[in-house]
Amino acid sequence: MKLILAIVQPKDSARLRRAFVKANIGTTKLSSTGGFLKEGNTTFMMGVEDERVDEVLNIIDNNAKTREEYITAQETVGTNASAIPIKVTIGGATVFVLPVDKFVQF
Repeated sequence: MKLILAIVQPKDSARLRRAFVKANIGTTKLSSTGGFLKEGNTTFMMGVEDERVDEVLNIIDNNAKTREEYITAQETVGTNASAIPIKVTIGGATVFVLPVDKFVQF
């Protein structure tokens, strides 16, 4: 058994949750914050049998997409400050697959 933690953007959260339900994969959804943009994320936590790990990873890959957005950076030169738009790639998923030594359900 494996514990899979998948951190995705909120924009991908609903689509990914529906895909997990359709595939009969139980998840716990947590609100989280992180990344260098300090924006909200959604973390899905699920315990799956070893033979379903690749299936779960494919579902995540197909439903959590990267996209390009512009963020505004402050530039200060002398006494003048200006906002500079910078294109960054965001989204996708960060996934951790961890071994589970014991699983107990009460």
